[in-house]
Amino acid sequence: MCEYFRGPIAHSQQLKLSARHLTMNTKLLSGSHDISDAELENIQSERLGSANPQPLPDSESSVTGKLSISKKCAVERLVAVCAVEPATTGSPRKRRRPGLGWNPMERFWRTHLAVTQVCAQTWCELQVAYGFEIPHVLTGQQESPEMKAGADIHLSRELEVQRVVSVPALTREDRQAVSFLNLLSMIPALQAGLRVRELPVFGLLEGVFLMGVIDELCYSERGELVLSELKTRRLHTLPAPAQVKGHSLQVRLYKLLFDSLVRGDLQREHVMSHLHLRPERALGPGVLEHAGKLSLQVSTFGELLDLLILNLTYCELPAVDRLSLEYCHQGTGAPISSQDVPFAEGQLREELRDYLAYWTGHREPRGVDIEEVWKCSSCCYQQHCEWKPGESTATGTTSAYKVTTPPKKTTPS
Repeated sequence: MCEYFRGPIAHSQQLKLSARHLTMNTKLLSGSHDISDAELENIQSERLGSANPQPLPDSESSVTGKLSISKKCAVERLVAVCAVEPATTGSPRKRRRPGLGWNPMERFWRTHLAVTQVCAQTWCELQVAYGFEIPHVLTGQQESPEMKAGADIHLSRELEVQRVVSVPALTREDRQAVSFLNLLSMIPALQAGLRVRELPVFGLLEGVFLMGVIDELCYSERGELVLSELKTRRLHTLPAPAQVKGHSLQVRLYKLLFDSLVRGDLQREHVMSHLHLRPERALGPGVLEHAGKLSLQVSTFGELLDLLILNLTYCELPAVDRLSLEYCHQGTGAPISSQDVPFAEGQLREELRDYLAYWTGHREPRGVDIEEVWKCSSCCYQQHCEWKPGESTATGTTSAYKVTTPPKKTTPS
């Protein structure tokens, strides 16, 4: 497993991390052929291309001052540092058994959720639930030719501006620290008006800690900060409304998380308590080396988190002004369409509370609507699923879904 660390290399070796937390499992389950940059974290390639150097504009900023990043240097190339876990000897790691909690977050040992996991609920919540209950069904699933074609497009876009190196991540704190370094390096780039990609976002929303990676942030000619998500399509057509629903939720959640970060809403206790990380944990040598190239004087995870919070508090970056979904053809890379996505925070939070109600144990997962039963034909859990059209209860929950539940606690006599 590796997490990509991307960012512009200048004389100070400014770095940017792409900390991914999901694989392509959602696409393998649903049979969907839409692929986004944020869903290609584990796709590797040796076809590293060169890029044309671009100038880095001068930028006077309190944040860049704190980071001691040189403001008068040229961007030679982007870099992707792959945070690799060291090889272990002995027997392979066993899959965890379901926990003793009563809600899915506890039962499946989830300290946080990825944005793409929440978006997968728009396709089929039962599919998401079965993915945790019987994960062995996915064993042996292969990427489709469409996915590989889409991966080539994304990789070519990324490799235009970056190369790949690796850094060992010895602990969970190291892996999260790479994400923090990525975000720290991209703050001055955004302040300078540059285009950035693979920007990590995270935060507490409606009581659940969410994490994700924004595909692209750039400024329009009118000075608007635009958040874009690229999806590749097998056919030269727009996706069905059932797919667009998840795409729209994805970019709206990214905006909510980004806006919260640049407002300075990230709190130390939220990161520590929800991710179960230790602030006193010393950072590994590889992480410290790259932090040093950013001129950061830190030694522990807690010190790095405090520095991140300080920079976010005083970054003075604007909120996202516009959301955009970009679709292109997998075979040719030709653009298909670009669509703006409307944003209403009140409506989004209402939707999010409903989706998170499953994870917090307030309701059972829902099967697909009878109008969308066609989704089941491409689901790898079709032989295991007991949902039948029309068998949902009056409250909209699916009564046929069975999950592993812990035994009831008894009071000793």
